[in-house]
Amino acid sequence: MPGMLLLLLLTTALLSSCVQLLAGAHSWWSLAMNPVQRPELFIIGAQPVCSQLPGLSPGQRKLCQLYQEHMAYIGEGAKMGIKECQYQFRQRRWNCSTVDNASVFGRVMQIGSRETAFTYAVSAAGVVNAISRACREGELSTCGCSRTARPKDLPRDWLWGGCGDNVDYGYRFAKEFVDAREREKNFAKGSEEQGRVLMNLQNNEAGRRAVYKMADVACKCHGVSGSCSLKTCWLQLAEFRKVGDQLKEKYDSAAAMRITRRGRLELVNSRFNPPTPEDLVYVEPSPDYCRRNETTGSLGTQGRLCNKTSDGMDGCELMCCGRGYDQFKSVQVERCHCKFHWCCFVKCKKCTEIIDQKKNQDSGEPTSAPQPPLSR
Repeated sequence: MPGMLLLLLLTTALLSSCVQLLAGAHSWWSLAMNPVQRPELFIIGAQPVCSQLPGLSPGQRKLCQLYQEHMAYIGEGAKMGIKECQYQFRQRRWNCSTVDNASVFGRVMQIGSRETAFTYAVSAAGVVNAISRACREGELSTCGCSRTARPKDLPRDWLWGGCGDNVDYGYRFAKEFVDAREREKNFAKGSEEQGRVLMNLQNNEAGRRAVYKMADVACKCHGVSGSCSLKTCWLQLAEFRKVGDQLKEKYDSAAAMRITRRGRLELVNSRFNPPTPEDLVYVEPSPDYCRRNETTGSLGTQGRLCNKTSDGMDGCELMCCGRGYDQFKSVQVERCHCKFHWCCFVKCKKCTEIIDQKKNQDSGEPTSAPQPPLSR
């Protein structure tokens, strides 16, 4: 009997871990890969949209039912975050590749690494951005133009009140929706699982704050012949590329953390300053991104283009992880010497350029990556 009881307990624990693994394999990020119909496109009598959306946690599904018109913009925000992630890491061993429409980034997100930290932050930032802009454009019934108070340092003769991006609403809604998945989890205090939840919440907040704090005043001149005798000003979101740049800097200085018995994150190295709510944190070292590994989800760098003249992460020595690379030539044809002809067309010639590139000897055909050379 004791043996049977032990076997039953082990089976239960295994099933529980499998359920948690499957739940973590799907994410609201999948809304970026599966476009959400806007409310005006819904067909009368069709299945409720929220029940068909993949990747939502129970709490997120309830919010979907209450704010159904928001879901298309959450998907747009997720897509914005994914694209920015791929831009920021385009020249690194891990390049934020999407692997399918359900888990989006695959098993690599199950590791609490600094790359995972950046992905959570930039995705949350994308939602703030998309919802804030949708409010300004009148796409959502629950919000409108920004109601931010007039800045105290704005010149008295400048008008305040243009239709600004509603970053206050975007921040609040993103916090409610994105954090819902983490807040409904219930793990033992001080466990590794709780540490991962706290890490995700910290990075979500860092992403939201980046958008919120970088929003700034924009103005437009009015007056005869551009005299700018009068200005109208409003609150405007920063370009999302600038948000991505800032979060990438936070990634480079991310803090290594561990969970305490009291259920709080603390620095692994107490000599460093504790992270602020605007900083990224991670709880596990990054996996080896050099070689493909099904267990960790690493795709490896085989077949990636590299830059022979660079000493950075995009250079062939680092990108190829010491495995060497192949050189090949590619033909690139572009439009050139374009001239405008009256009236009204542009005529161009075709210029051909032979480009030297490097690629991994084991990779076969080169990938469609936008960089030069390739790794093995």
